[in-house]
Amino acid sequence: MIARMEQLGGGVVSALHDFGRFSRFSRASIAWLFRGAGHWGRWRLLLPQLYSIGTKSLPVIMLLGLFIGMVLAVETFDQFAAFGQETALGAVINISVVTNIGPVLAAVMLAGRVGGAVSAELGTMHVTEQLDALRVMGADPIAYLVVPRVLACVIMIPILTVFSDLMGIFGGYLVTVQGFGVNGQLYWQRSAEFIGNYDILTGLLKSMMFGLAIGLISCYKGFHCKGGAAGVGRAATESFVASFVAIIIANFFLAKFIKDLYFIIFGYNLISPLG
Repeated sequence: MIARMEQLGGGVVSALHDFGRFSRFSRASIAWLFRGAGHWGRWRLLLPQLYSIGTKSLPVIMLLGLFIGMVLAVETFDQFAAFGQETALGAVINISVVTNIGPVLAAVMLAGRVGGAVSAELGTMHVTEQLDALRVMGADPIAYLVVPRVLACVIMIPILTVFSDLMGIFGGYLVTVQGFGVNGQLYWQRSAEFIGNYDILTGLLKSMMFGLAIGLISCYKGFHCKGGAAGVGRAATESFVASFVAIIIANFFLAKFIKDLYFIIFGYNLISPLG
């Protein structure tokens, strides 16, 4: 019993230690983000990250968004048809894609593709002592390696989310209107009545926060991996798991905050797509 308590206590202390180390790492990264434009702002540092994180991820993100919208339409059509509300599918599918499903699933996909790659890359540099070499030369690895990657995540993930949302909306339209024969004009009319600029900004704000979390977590895991090649693999896996958990938790609190903010600004509850 005592041994188990000691083991539990050791696990709690280790978790608190890791959280504190991650907090210091995040604080240093954000500090360099605002004061180190002369380092990370160079195109030779930032542009490759924008291309790797953004452009190379575009095909898979668009494919993901397309099938998200198509699956939502297939799964919900019968329920709405039973009440004669087929045209409301446009509002339900599109608001779901724009505010929640699109940003979350796009971020999860990028956490696996981008976060794992960033952790593996920086982890390899760590175990081969390239980070120490940068410090010896008087360069801060956070300024030269971490900040460009974090900034690229914050910039590109919202842009990729826009493409994912557009493809999701098109996928929902394709199945609902072209597949099930719902009136296209009414479909888009109900969508326009229900979705506003605030909803679009909600999805973009979430995706920016998700990008920040993915960038910081993946870089942190790479900077602090141990154990050679096996440690690099563990860092990539842990990066995805931690980013996924952070995305899910952040989505809940952001959704609550955004909903309360909407009520404070506009003074009334969100309308229903069913009238």
